[in-house]
Amino acid sequence: MTVAPLRIGNASGFYGDRFDAMREMLTGGPLDVLTGDYLAELTMLILGRDRLKNPSGGYARTFLGQLEECLGLAHERGVRIVANAGGLNPAGLADAVRQLADRLGIPVRVAHVEGDDLTAGHPRSLAAHAYLGGAGIASCLRAGADIVVTGRVTDAALVTGPAVAHFGWAPDAYDRLAGAVVAGHVLECGTQATGGNYAFFKELTDHDPGRLRHPGFPLAELHEDGTSVITKHDGTGGLVDIGTVTAQLLYETSGARYAGPDVTARLDSVHLTQEAPDRVRISGVRGEAPPPTLKVGLNRLGGYRNEVVFVLTGLDIEAKAALVRDQMEAALDSAKSRPAEVRWDLARTDHPDAPTEETASARLRLVVRDSDQDAVGRTLSGAAIELALASYPGFHVIAPPGKGSPYGVFEDVYVPQDAVEHVAVLHDGRRVPVAAALDTLVLEPVPEPALPEPLPTGPTRRAPLGLVAGARSGDKGGNANVGVWARSDDAWRWLVHQLTADRFQNLISESRHLKVVRHTLPNLRALNFVVEGILGEGVAAQHRFDPQAKALGEWLRSRHLDIPEALL
Repeated sequence: MTVAPLRIGNASGFYGDRFDAMREMLTGGPLDVLTGDYLAELTMLILGRDRLKNPSGGYARTFLGQLEECLGLAHERGVRIVANAGGLNPAGLADAVRQLADRLGIPVRVAHVEGDDLTAGHPRSLAAHAYLGGAGIASCLRAGADIVVTGRVTDAALVTGPAVAHFGWAPDAYDRLAGAVVAGHVLECGTQATGGNYAFFKELTDHDPGRLRHPGFPLAELHEDGTSVITKHDGTGGLVDIGTVTAQLLYETSGARYAGPDVTARLDSVHLTQEAPDRVRISGVRGEAPPPTLKVGLNRLGGYRNEVVFVLTGLDIEAKAALVRDQMEAALDSAKSRPAEVRWDLARTDHPDAPTEETASARLRLVVRDSDQDAVGRTLSGAAIELALASYPGFHVIAPPGKGSPYGVFEDVYVPQDAVEHVAVLHDGRRVPVAAALDTLVLEPVPEPALPEPLPTGPTRRAPLGLVAGARSGDKGGNANVGVWARSDDAWRWLVHQLTADRFQNLISESRHLKVVRHTLPNLRALNFVVEGILGEGVAAQHRFDPQAKALGEWLRSRHLDIPEALL
């Protein structure tokens, strides 16, 4: 007997996402399951610091606020809710949801998943959590839970768990599981799949200025064979097309093998078809046994950080920067405790003959780090403020430096799957152990696929790459990825031969001294570049101007190349 499709939506892509999204998704159209992704590498650090102040906390409190408005609505409509909002304390959040339901008089069954917390085994970490799969979620749903909250699970587990519970897939149904992982990866970042942060947004807004004002959240119609259709509720803003789905598929990934605790999905097997307006079918996804290890995210406090931004206005910008830098370096050298790390960056935001003072000004940014708060606080503030009347003409700063604030460091390690006690805590209190994967497969690089024939030679024009290619970029610990895709076969034939790893490094100067690995995904007409170490010790360390590499892809699209006129 054929099982009905599972209609599963998303209402959160991060902790702090649109508060009204849960209500919008519940009222906008039919759903079976509503998911929410609240966790990121930085979020785990934030929740860890919160829990130091309040041991009963450590979870995403906005989730409770959303439920207070929407719990009755979800209950009336029979929509089950699955969210990783439990953060560092899923049991605490489950209790808080029960108390809320009792106060509202709504009879809901609440379960949670635990076992991801490995902090006790990593005493130098503020939070150490393994990325669990969807099997614990599936156990909770099969036992009748209406709401399941988890701690650190993979983002896609919020979809694989409900899918396994609904369709009854066996643990080795790898192709079907992989299809659910791909659908989950598209949904996990909310409106990034419906036009948010989209490279070709002007095509949408030029045609309809209000189309991206309030994009709807995405949903997937998931089928028993693992195929899915990505769509959104009728009448909501934004767009779902092959481009928006491709962009999200490339976000925060690396090679053709997208590994997780449930399955390794082969991104090089994904086929996208525009089935109808705002409906993109995902098919052909192949899966392999998961790797024998689980990723563990370690968050720890790295020390203290401070910064000061000097404003340089008008003429002689380079000379003004050199003067204040020389003065500050001398002051820091003579201080009782010079900061361990000192970094300068000059942003030439100034314009000649500018009509306003702000557009006539450049910014010189000084960032310092040290394990001693005084070294980045008093030392820096004293050195900077004492120059107020003794440096370059027009001296001022955007804000005086403060005491210095703690910064975090993220790293990942790997442990055997059976080293983690994955447990589903059912709504009636029963604790059900979740077995580790029986079959595993060590990850190996995928051989480089055959490339299409290059375009015939012809006239070219110097122009921005973004005229013929889209991009989306993001962070994974200290690494960044930049996914680049073409929108036609001819553009792909040009892109795949022209945008090599060496050419990428020439265009993106910050990557020239780093390792850059290119991965080729012909089915998506896409290249994925992984830039190792460009983010230092992760987003919380704020290593660079754009600490999560969110705009790295847009920088790449702005760089000029010799592009065939036939593509322009």
